[in-house]
Amino acid sequence: MAHTDSNLHVVLGSGPAGTALATELARRGHPVRLVDRTATGAAIAGVDRMKGDVSTHEGAAAALRGAGVVYHCVNVAYHLQLDVVPRIQRAVLGAVEEAGARLVVLDTLYPYGTTHGDAMTEDTPWRATSLKGRMRAELDENYLAAHREGRVSVVLGRSADFVGPGVMNSTLGAAVFPGALTGDEVLTLGDIDLPHSYTDIRAVAAGLATLGESPRGDGRVWHLPTAPALTTREVLGMIEARVGRPLKVVTLDEPRPFGPFDQVFMDAYAEMFYQHTEPQIMLSGAFEAAFGATPIAMADTLDDTLGWYRSLLAHRA
Repeated sequence: MAHTDSNLHVVLGSGPAGTALATELARRGHPVRLVDRTATGAAIAGVDRMKGDVSTHEGAAAALRGAGVVYHCVNVAYHLQLDVVPRIQRAVLGAVEEAGARLVVLDTLYPYGTTHGDAMTEDTPWRATSLKGRMRAELDENYLAAHREGRVSVVLGRSADFVGPGVMNSTLGAAVFPGALTGDEVLTLGDIDLPHSYTDIRAVAAGLATLGESPRGDGRVWHLPTAPALTTREVLGMIEARVGRPLKVVTLDEPRPFGPFDQVFMDAYAEMFYQHTEPQIMLSGAFEAAFGATPIAMADTLDDTLGWYRSLLAHRA
């Protein structure tokens, strides 16, 4: 495969992961372009924002023109994923191949499907039965096939559920921290006495940036650095200790609309609810050993996330 010698890092998608990644890449001294559909987000030092639609080949090609490394962090509304995410993959893969760039993909745990509580490593079989899980597994096979065939250098970084400053649309996000700080209800899902891995969004960014800098990791899946799994109840207890009050916990034992999760979202999420009725334990030891990385401790994650939400609530007041 032909490789460009460009040092431009192009991040596709400006959600929490894309924004944190662009910030991290700029901090590491790379020239960075951050692409989304509006280019209206807050300015980030050292990052050029660009408006683009990467669901079409023309849009993707324009977005990553001149790129040396491309990071696919585009997220799509849950109920649209089955239709839109494969279309984005086709456009991005084709454009990356034409540009001769490397491709770093932010990925999920969905391809593994139910694990009956077994810890997930990069060697865990892909046994997804959900529509979105099977779709993600098929996309990942396409990425790895493109690498094997010599068309594109690709590496995938998998994350557990996000948590951290800037993360809102997560089970440990806007449904939890505002209520913890104000004394309002805190929403949890499924069995909160099961261990559940959460990956700090800053570790996601640092891990993807490292994969972007390190071609020796190409051609495979990596689990991004993630702190040891705790039960959701243990995490809530850590939050209680930090806010100095008991939390008013509401637990949904089945998917239904509540708080930030509306009917459209919950209908689309229902098939993934197994993630809250069996342990979700993701191990990242392979990445940590290969790249000398250390996960961010949950205590530090909660301190910083509560600080971010305090600032958010103060600005809204």
